[in-house]
Amino acid sequence: MSFWTYMLRCADGTYYVGHTDDIERRWAEHHAGHFPACFTFKRRPLELAWSSDFPTRIEALEAERKLKGWSRAKKEALIRGDWAAVQRLAARRQSFETSPQPEASVSPSFETSPQPEASASPQDERSGDTSEIPVRAEEGLSASEGPSRSTPPPVCVLVRPQLGENIGTAARAMLNFGLAEMRLVAPRDGWPNPAAGPAAAGAARVLEQAQVFDSVAAAVADCAHVYATTVRKRGVTKPVVTPEEAAAAIHTGPGRSAILFGPERSGLETDDVALARAILTVPINPEFGSLNLAQAVILVAYEWSKGEALASPTVEDLLPPAPQAELDGLIDQLEAMLAPKGFFRPESRAAATRRTLRGVLTKPGWNHLEVRTLRGVLSYLAKPDRA
Repeated sequence: MSFWTYMLRCADGTYYVGHTDDIERRWAEHHAGHFPACFTFKRRPLELAWSSDFPTRIEALEAERKLKGWSRAKKEALIRGDWAAVQRLAARRQSFETSPQPEASVSPSFETSPQPEASASPQDERSGDTSEIPVRAEEGLSASEGPSRSTPPPVCVLVRPQLGENIGTAARAMLNFGLAEMRLVAPRDGWPNPAAGPAAAGAARVLEQAQVFDSVAAAVADCAHVYATTVRKRGVTKPVVTPEEAAAAIHTGPGRSAILFGPERSGLETDDVALARAILTVPINPEFGSLNLAQAVILVAYEWSKGEALASPTVEDLLPPAPQAELDGLIDQLEAMLAPKGFFRPESRAAATRRTLRGVLTKPGWNHLEVRTLRGVLSYLAKPDRA
């Protein structure tokens, strides 16, 4: 599987840098405006100016991070394939290969200078070569990928999972909240497991990319921070954090993080917990402290997702309240229907009754479509009954 680092040229001439595992899908999402909070949303139409593939996400992420620190001149030299200009503009450099290679076989270079976490405005560009100053843009989160970041998303490690169905539902829970990297340690029924796919309910790509390891130590060997999920005392002394605290640390701390989830029947063993730097747990009913695998994953994934730009698919922009003239028309129509029926009698109370009626009709803040619908109802009720 390939991962891509890419540059988009925006309508205002600025450049956006990101990474993805599906370049065509991600380009289409940017172009269609799927990410309202993204730098590119108000800068469409967009053009895919440059892209390069890498064998791992880490390499693609590193290339993205360094490209964001490049000056506009250096980015444009890379886009047009002027490798001599790229090298001339680089103060310090670290080479990586791009495809296709130019005839001179000179690779563009990325600086290896220390990169600070903070940035100026998203996707900022300067006239000079400011390779020491990176800029960071938050990209709208798709179901399978997080936004552009210097700290990668956490890895979910399922330790000795028993049922394929539980692995599938865990994958579904991960993808719901933007996590895509699953690692399996000695799954009881082997891997792949035919029962996992149907249970994943569309999260098959998480299962397809899942890696299998013989031991917990091997599964977390590349991770700087390891959290063990458990609600039981395991005879080990570790810092104890909530999912919210762990999520905050993962977002702000350098290095990759892994979260261990134990087998369905018994949870993590003491030796598993001993490998972790912290215990991740939640307040739970002491008389019934058992969570199934997917429930545990979704608790942790949800807290991590709060720091991401995930979309709420059911949220729609509310229409503004109707103009006062339209609301007055509704009130006048209703009063005209009520007056002949004697609703505003006695006359001494008519003004107060009208004010109360207006207050009732004004309070909801109906939009123009709702006002028109209500007026249509009143018009229908005013029609004489059919014989």
